[in-house]
Amino acid sequence: MAQQQRKILVTSALPYANGSIHLGHLLEHIQTDIWTRFQKLRGHECYSVCADDAHGTPVMLKAQELGITPEEMVGQTRAEHHQDLLDFHVDYDNYYVTHSDENRELCENIYNRLNDAGYISKRTIEQLYDPEKEMFLPDRFVKGTCPKCGAEDQNGDSCDVCSATYSPTEVKNPRSVVSGATPVLRESEHYFFDLPQFKDMLEGWLNSGAIQAEMVNKLKEWFEGGLQQWDISRDAPYFGFEIPNAPGKYFYVWVDAPVGYMASFKNFCSQNNLDFDPFWEKGTDTELYHFIGKDITYFHCLFWPAMLEGAGYRTPTGVNVHGFVTVNGAKMSKSKGTFIKGRTFLEHLDPECLRYYYASKLNDAVSDIDLNFEDFVQKVNSDLVGKVVNIASRCAGFISKRYNATLSATAYDSALLEEFQQAADGIADAYENRRYNKAIRDIMALADKANQFIDAQAPWVTVKDEDKQQQTQDVCSLGIELFRLLMLYLKPVLPKLSEQAEAFLNTELVWSEINNPIFGQTINKFKAMLQRVDAKKVDALIEASKENLKPTEAKAGAPMVDENSPLAKDPISPEIQFDDFAKVDLRIAKIAKAEHVEGADKLLRLQLDLGGETRQVFAGIKSAYSPEELTGKMTVMVANLAPRKMRFGLSEGMVLAAGPGGSDLWVLEPDDGAQPGMRVK
Repeated sequence: MAQQQRKILVTSALPYANGSIHLGHLLEHIQTDIWTRFQKLRGHECYSVCADDAHGTPVMLKAQELGITPEEMVGQTRAEHHQDLLDFHVDYDNYYVTHSDENRELCENIYNRLNDAGYISKRTIEQLYDPEKEMFLPDRFVKGTCPKCGAEDQNGDSCDVCSATYSPTEVKNPRSVVSGATPVLRESEHYFFDLPQFKDMLEGWLNSGAIQAEMVNKLKEWFEGGLQQWDISRDAPYFGFEIPNAPGKYFYVWVDAPVGYMASFKNFCSQNNLDFDPFWEKGTDTELYHFIGKDITYFHCLFWPAMLEGAGYRTPTGVNVHGFVTVNGAKMSKSKGTFIKGRTFLEHLDPECLRYYYASKLNDAVSDIDLNFEDFVQKVNSDLVGKVVNIASRCAGFISKRYNATLSATAYDSALLEEFQQAADGIADAYENRRYNKAIRDIMALADKANQFIDAQAPWVTVKDEDKQQQTQDVCSLGIELFRLLMLYLKPVLPKLSEQAEAFLNTELVWSEINNPIFGQTINKFKAMLQRVDAKKVDALIEASKENLKPTEAKAGAPMVDENSPLAKDPISPEIQFDDFAKVDLRIAKIAKAEHVEGADKLLRLQLDLGGETRQVFAGIKSAYSPEELTGKMTVMVANLAPRKMRFGLSEGMVLAAGPGGSDLWVLEPDDGAQPGMRVK
C-alpha cells in the first residue's frame, strides 16, 4: 500500500570550526544520514542540512594563534569537515557555515521579533576581564582553584575533580587562559532572553513525544529550580554577529548556531527554487527533526523551541538525542590511540564498515555506543562478507557461465521469497523509529535463511547433474533475488555497497519495487564488493592515532600493620590523596531489573536507573541476594568508573556493598527521599 508523501527537513548538530571530525562526531552524522536516506528511499520529499559552527571566542583566538583571520580559518575547517563527511558517504543536501548572510539576516529577524514581543531585557552584570588582552573571558577561558573542594587548575564553570558547578567569579586564584594574567571584575550590560515566559509552552512541547522520555525527565530538573533568563550577548572582541542597535554587543554563539539550520536550508532553497517558508511556518504539514548529542540537549529542547515560538516560527517535530561513543569500553583516549579522527580511519579502513557497525548498535535510546574493535572486525566480516555478499558470490558464477547471465522466470521457493518481501514493513518501522539495531538483526536473520536455503539446495552439486540444470538455475536465481532484497533493505546504511550491487544486478534498488522480482532479467559479471577487515589494519589505525603523552608516575606505598591486626589479612590499598578520592562520583540508582547470569556462580546482572540514563552492571552479590529481592530497591553506585568488558558483557559501573562476603554482604539502601541520579556526598 502506497504511503502518503511526507515533507521532511532533517538537521545534525553543527561541528565546531576549530577541530577535526572524529569518530564521536561521525556517530551522529551517520545516524542522521541513514534516517534521511531511508526517507528518500521510501519516496518522501526529505532534505538534510548541516553547517560548520563558526562563531565564538575559541575560533577567534585559534585564528589569532595561526596568524590568519577567523573567516580564513573557518573556510579551511569547513572544507575539511565537509570532505570528511562526504568520504563517509554522509550526503547532506547542503553543508553550509553559520558565518553567512542568510544566518545574519535570520538572527536579526528572530531577535527583533523577540524584542518587539517583550521577550528581551537588559541588565548590568559583573564578569571577569583580562586586562592584558582587553576582553571579557568566557567561563572556559578562566582557570583556577575550585571554590568547593580546593582542586587546582580547574575550569571557570565546573570542577573535574568534585563535579561542582559554579560561577567564574567564585573561582579562587583565577587566571586567564588567554594571557595568563589575573582577571579583574568589570561591569557590562548584557541582553537576556526571558525563558521563564515559555514555561507552560515548553512543558507542553516536552510532553508531546517530541523527545525521548528519559531526556524529558532530565529536562524537568530545569523547571524544578525555576527557569532562568538566558544571557544571549557577548562583549567585543568577539567573532560573531553584532546585535541590532547594540554596538559592541554580539549574539552568543548558541543563539546563531541553531538558527544556522534555518540559514543552511534557506541557502539550499535559493539555489534550488524551493519554498523555504512551509518548513518553518506554524500550522503546515511539514516535519522538522534535529539529531543531536545528549550534551547539548538543553540548548535544543529549552532555548531553541522557546526562541522559535516567541519569534512566530514552528517548533521541531522531534529532537532525536543520542549518547556518546566509547572505544573498547572506555572514553576515547589520545594516549591509547582510541581518540580517532575520521580522516585517520579513512586512511586504514572502509568507511562503510563503520557505518554498518554503528547501525548495528544504534537504537532510539540515549545510551552510549561502544566501538569494540574486536567485535567490529568479527561483525563486519561475519555479517557483510560472510553472509550478505557471500549469497551473490555463491550464485552469480553459475548464472553467468551456465545460463547466459539470465535469471529464471519464476521463483523456486515462493514461500521463502514472500517471507523476505513481507519483512519490509517491520524493517521500515525499525528505521523510521531509529531502531537501526533491530533492522540490522532482522536483515541478518534473513541473510542466514538465504544461506541455509543455498546450502540445502547445493547448486554446486546439482549443476553436475544434467537432469537438474533447471533446478540449479532456479535456485541461484532465487538466491540472487534474495540478495537484491537484502541490499535494498541495507541501502540506507551501505550506499556504496548498494551501488556495487546495483551494477551487478543491472537494476536500481527501489523500495517500491520490493514485490517486483527481477526474474527473467540479465545480470552483470560479479565483482568482489567488500574486503574482509584485517585486524592488522585496526592495529595500525590505533597506532597511528596515538599521541606520545608522558605518563605520570604514581608514588604510593602500603602502610605497615601489626601482624595480629585484621588488616594483615586484608591490607589497606596503597595510599591515595584527597583529590583522588574526590574523583569518585557516587550516585543514587534504582535497580530497575536484576537477573541471574548464565554460567556465573557469583554474578547478578543489574539494570540501574540513574534518572534518565540506564547502566548495566555485573555485581558479585549472588550469594547474598536473589534477583527478586533487589528489583525495585535503591542503591549507591560508582557512576564514573570506566566500563569493563567481561565475558558476559559490558559492566558500566560498580555497586557499593560491604561485609566479609558470602551471605553477609549488604547493598546500601538510601532513605526513601532519594531519587535516581542524585549525587552522594
